[in-house]
Amino acid sequence: MSRTTKEALDTAHNKVSYGIGRQMGTQLKGNDFKGIDIELVMAGLADAYEGVEDLVGVEEMSKAYSEIQAQIQKEVAVEAEANLQIGKDFLESNKSKGGIKVTESGLQYEVIEEGKGEIPESTSRVKTHYHGTFIDGNVFDSSVERGEPATFPVNGVIRGWTEALTMMPVGSKWKLYIPSELAYGSQGASGAIPPNTALIFEIELLEIV
Repeated sequence: MSRTTKEALDTAHNKVSYGIGRQMGTQLKGNDFKGIDIELVMAGLADAYEGVEDLVGVEEMSKAYSEIQAQIQKEVAVEAEANLQIGKDFLESNKSKGGIKVTESGLQYEVIEEGKGEIPESTSRVKTHYHGTFIDGNVFDSSVERGEPATFPVNGVIRGWTEALTMMPVGSKWKLYIPSELAYGSQGASGAIPPNTALIFEIELLEIV
């Protein structure tokens, strides 16, 4: 629930003040950590703005930051290790299913529709429709849901996509099962893709542009 009301935002000053807070809150959420206390965040903001003496010294704050950073790194490492094993187990089981083909790199795919058009090269630009999910079925990105195809260079995407696209004739629709090392690896992607995560994509190659 909001801490204010629409009625309170009745002047330009109030609207801009609220907007500044929203912007700072959005930035904070992008750098969130477990245990953050929003009330203390607001207290620190107010104290800094009003020139109140800092309640935490530089050395003490630096030590606290280091402690939280170490905690976050440990949690990320544990998650990454778990994701890697989950992905390996899934792909090991998946490769024995009917219709699944496995390349030398470890990429798995199945042909839903086989096109008859030209096959892109790594230097080509292509237009595709795609639907990306985690192995639990949750969607993380989908041009299909947006209703707008995506155009990009074949060599400008994750390795699993590049490999598949350079085997797909235009008009094809394939389902890819991509190991983490052929996707976003141990780094993940901008908070949207956790580290060491295997991914599933349905890709329809519409045309070479």
